Formats: sequence, structure tokens, C-alpha cells
Amino acid sequence: MSLVVEELRAAYGESQVLQDVSLTIGAGEVVTLLGRNGMGKTTTVRAVMGLLPGMGGRVLGGRAEWDGVALAGLAPHRIGRMGLGLVPEGRQVFPRLTVEENLTATARAGGRWTLDAVYRFFPRLAERRRNMGSQLSGGEQQMLAIGRALMTHPRLLLLDEATEGLAPLIRAEIWAVLAALKAEGQAILLIDKNLAAVMRLADRHVVVEKGRTVWSGTSEALAASPELREAYLHL
Repeated sequence: MSLVVEELRAAYGESQVLQDVSLTIGAGEVVTLLGRNGMGKTTTVRAVMGLLPGMGGRVLGGRAEWDGVALAGLAPHRIGRMGLGLVPEGRQVFPRLTVEENLTATARAGGRWTLDAVYRFFPRLAERRRNMGSQLSGGEQQMLAIGRALMTHPRLLLLDEATEGLAPLIRAEIWAVLAALKAEGQAILLIDKNLAAVMRLADRHVVVEKGRTVWSGTSEALAASPELREAYLHL
């Protein structure tokens, strides 16, 4: 299993957002996509998942391949069936469906992630299973968004702003969930601003600046380079 993104370029209208983004993820790896706001992280995820055309964007060049299969031009639902599961920025749960309906709406059969498995992972969702998506707190919605993605049995889980806007206790719970998924061998591409947390979790990091990959390396290498963090992450 591998995702390979090489020299990816993309635009919204006349504005080119991605100039040259490259990254790779192998089986069981956790890789982060880091950078300041507006540097192209979300656009990279949307391009990989085939979402740009529906948002007024387009891929201009480069390649994104999943197990050697080009993703360019494929519809998002086809990419999802190939084993990529997205937890989008802003959660985007279905507000007028119950928790259980949210989980089953896009679920695929035949894998380990059943309703019971998700409820064991997120007991709070079991307690709120009959509540509408709009009735959940931000943290509960994020749990639901992760659970919904897991119900598609992803080989690669993509999380865009995994803990943004969440209370500290909920953030800690989400990080514990991601650590448990990693321990089970789940591959993850992660966007989040909590540098300390992602450095504890991830195997490698990719830093983007103005739509270009400017650095990639391990947590140890990132920790050893305050100049890099100051230049590209403002940390």
C-alpha cells in the first residue's frame, strides 16, 4: 500500500495554489502535512480525494497515485472505494441524520469497522446514537466524522485539521484514538496545528510553503531544527 504525490500542481480559477507538492505514505505510516494557513495543505488533500472539480478547482499537473493507480480524473466515491477515507476540515457531518444514520450512510460492508466496533472506540457516540448530527458538540462531531470514515474500511485515513477548535480534554481523546489506530497499523495522513502532539504521533512530516514541499523528515529532525519551525511554522 502506498500513496505517492509528486510535483502536484492545482488551482482555483486563475489562482494557482499548489506549485510543487510531493509526499509519500506507506503501509502503517503516520505522516503529517504541516505549514501555515493558506499554504496548500487542504488543497492537497482535496486533490488527492478528487474533490477539486466540485469546488471550482482543477489539477494542473504532477501525479497522485494510490498503489500505482493514477487518481487524476477519478470521482471521489471511486477513490473512497479504493481505500482512502477522509475526515474533512469542519467535520461536515449530516446535521439532519442521527449519529447512527451518519455512520451507516456511506459505510461499506465486509470489514472490521462495524457499528459496534465504532461504538467501542467512541463510547460517547453510542450514548448519542439517536441524536441528530446538529445536536452534537464539536468534539462529538469530530468523533462522528472519524467513525464515519472508519466505516468505509480505509487503508489510508486522511484527517484535515484533526483537533481544530476542540476543548483540551476532547483533543486529548482524539490524540489517544489516533495513537490507538496507529498501533493497529492504520496509515494516516494528518493535518493539525498542534506540533507537539503530531511530533509524538507521526513517523514523518512534510512541510509546505506557498504550495511547495520545502522539507520532509522525522520528528527528531524537526525537533532539532528551530530555524525550520520558525521559518515555516511560526513556532
